[in-house]
Amino acid sequence: MGGAAPEVNVIGIVGWKNSGKTTLASALIREFSSRGLRVNSIKHAHHGVDVDQPGTDSYQHREAGAQEVILAGGQRFAIMHELRGAAEPTMDELLTRLGPCDWVVVEGFKSHSHPKIEVHRQASERAPLYPQDDSIIAVAADYTPDFSGPVFDVNDVAGIANFVLALEEPSVNQRHTGDA
Repeated sequence: MGGAAPEVNVIGIVGWKNSGKTTLASALIREFSSRGLRVNSIKHAHHGVDVDQPGTDSYQHREAGAQEVILAGGQRFAIMHELRGAAEPTMDELLTRLGPCDWVVVEGFKSHSHPKIEVHRQASERAPLYPQDDSIIAVAADYTPDFSGPVFDVNDVAGIANFVLALEEPSVNQRHTGDA
């Protein structure tokens, strides 16, 4: 895939399994979209993901050896890319594949250095990630953790969105002024 990551606003949502990452990521996407922003997302999965099903024509194309298959219809299209033994793409490589937008919400990619918000629950048996990750810039929780930066109630989506949007650099804002 290759290519340097484009200059784009990225906010990550990280946390342990069942902490509420998807709920918060979806709520942020909804909030940003309701404010008129164009939002893309990347969801990292640790397991074999297949959005295509055996028996479909596109699945048969991949099985026959196609490296990429585009499944296109009147409402959406999907690109399925077979790695065929190649390394999993980096987050930067995936960012280059996205179309223009104002923000990218990334769920997962804990080990990447982009700015992240950790979702942590008091009932979690796992320790928070933030003590070992300097790229976690805020915590969304259902209790008051000992994080030295901003802490939000996990349900304060508008407050978290305001915090994230305040991170946007003026030079990045200027890139989007001519966009329709």
